[in-house]
Amino acid sequence: MPTKAQHHARYAPVPNFLRRIRQEADLTQRQLGAKLRRPQSWVYNCETGNRRVDVAEFCDWCLTCGVSPASALRRLGFNA
Repeated sequence: MPTKAQHHARYAPVPNFLRRIRQEADLTQRQLGAKLRRPQSWVYNCETGNRRVDVAEFCDWCLTCGVSPASALRRLGFNA
């Protein structure tokens, strides 16, 4: 059984999805980090699954990339 939330099977598609919507928004990790007032390393850690993104951070990430959080959850396969 996974010991950390970011290692849970249901979380597995989230890091790649975060990377994909950032790339679709044509933002670099550094640009997204600046918009979110976070360092580039924070964005990297979120996209590689080294750090779990909480609900508020997920919403901020989506909105910054021009994606509604509800739409993002549907794209991930969660019915929102």
